[in-house]
Amino acid sequence: MLESSPFHFRRATIWIGRLLLGGIFVYAGISKIFFPNTHLWPMFVLRFSISTNLATFAEQVESYKLLSPAGVDFVAHTLPFAEILLGLLLLIGWGLRIWASLVTLLMLGFLTLVTRAYLLHMNINCGCFATPEPISLRKIFEDGAMAALALLMTIFAFVEAREPHPWSAPEQISP
Repeated sequence: MLESSPFHFRRATIWIGRLLLGGIFVYAGISKIFFPNTHLWPMFVLRFSISTNLATFAEQVESYKLLSPAGVDFVAHTLPFAEILLGLLLLIGWGLRIWASLVTLLMLGFLTLVTRAYLLHMNINCGCFATPEPISLRKIFEDGAMAALALLMTIFAFVEAREPHPWSAPEQISP
């Protein structure tokens, strides 16, 4: 009976993962673009504010000391928009296996970067959201939990795609 239900553990995990990770990714991207310099918010300086916010994010990316200056600029100017796009695609649910796989890879990359910075005792901000948040063991556990949820969501999305939907009509076997 439980397996024939349209809402079992796998589907619930996929829905929770889509809503949580999709919302977090959209918020993270928007906060990196718009929130750090809210005192520059009037519309006539919005473009200046966005470029300043991306420059601030570039400083946070550079503090990890992994990329060249060109790589830092590329990541700082593309990651917030990619996060918004991936978050929206997760929330919509179209092509879930593709976007869930990309989100899982991104979350595992974020977890690796934060863990590396923590183990090297780097006194830097995470750069995850617009608020300055130092890297700590708590941040590693947060990223680990989100990476685990993304991985489960991806695995379950692939498993669910192989099975027929429980509300679909059973196939007729012709004699």
